[in-house]
Amino acid sequence: MAAKPTEFALTLTPRSRYDAIDVAAAIRQDFGDALAGFRRAMYCSLHTTAGYLEQSLSARLDHRRDRLDPFMRTFQALFPPGAGYRHDQLHERSELSEAQRRCEPKNADSHLAYIGSGLRNCVTYVNRPGEPVFFMDLDGVNDGHFRTRRTCVLAYSRAETVATVRCEIPVSRHPIDSVNLADQRTGILAHGEELIRRHGVEKGRLEITLDPSERDAGVTVNEYETLLMRHDLAEVLADPLKFAARTGKRILRDPRAIATKSLGYARYDMVQVLNELMDALRISESAVERLLARAMAVPARRFLRLKRGVSLPVSDGPGSGGGVVRGTYQNPILIQWATAPHNSRTILLRLTRFS
Repeated sequence: MAAKPTEFALTLTPRSRYDAIDVAAAIRQDFGDALAGFRRAMYCSLHTTAGYLEQSLSARLDHRRDRLDPFMRTFQALFPPGAGYRHDQLHERSELSEAQRRCEPKNADSHLAYIGSGLRNCVTYVNRPGEPVFFMDLDGVNDGHFRTRRTCVLAYSRAETVATVRCEIPVSRHPIDSVNLADQRTGILAHGEELIRRHGVEKGRLEITLDPSERDAGVTVNEYETLLMRHDLAEVLADPLKFAARTGKRILRDPRAIATKSLGYARYDMVQVLNELMDALRISESAVERLLARAMAVPARRFLRLKRGVSLPVSDGPGSGGGVVRGTYQNPILIQWATAPHNSRTILLRLTRFS
């Protein structure tokens, strides 16, 4: 008989602003071989600037820091700190008090790198003893202070889909737009909670996915702050190189120059970072040039790793209150970069029970 699904809660402390922490190793240290009896584990971040890579991509990078780090540096180079983000203009943030403005991190770059790189709040890994599972933190230190991070892991052996429903989400006529799916007016999370109650799911996941027919759109989990979503992200969707360093941007607009010039630039120059990424992924130099040329022609849907769906953990564990579990600032967000027919998008809600 399979073991009953088990939940592990961990508190992590990053060692630098960007850090990758092996959560599987942390579980072994704190709980011994508690994962050994389960086939799968769902790793969940409760933050909007820290998440996980999917197992397939992590495997392609050999689960190694010397290949994971160049991958993330690519997107950090696209969104360098202090590049004039509206989200970081704290005097414009009307929702903040004066006291909050004094301690609020200027971290738009971390939010955008999280979204653009395709980091996920929840990923499911086939449980393989000894295989690392990295918690990727993009904003682990603020003003010299190490931040406290929370993650939870749901270990299970079987997953059963108990409900799938279609929902229509109104969107604006603007080609570039975002919708907070946690907003009560969309009814998405309320519908999900009702499904959880109806089917009595104690441990599982709620998936929010674009219908297969939808195009030019993606879904992420992040902070839905007006300046970040309506200004910074909108500018990135229109021009992914909007905030990139000038040197890297100039070279990227002439991909043919890369082969002869890339070695002459600083380590964190955009081109050098991209070359490191391609080395990590074992892609040839000619493929780098093709990738860059394609990225210039088709910005958002090719260059940024926006996802078509997200998962939220469902738990009845201590402190969860039962139902969907999410961090204070975590919101599922629908993002589009082209006008939707009939000014609406179709979302699929899928509820899964773990056993």
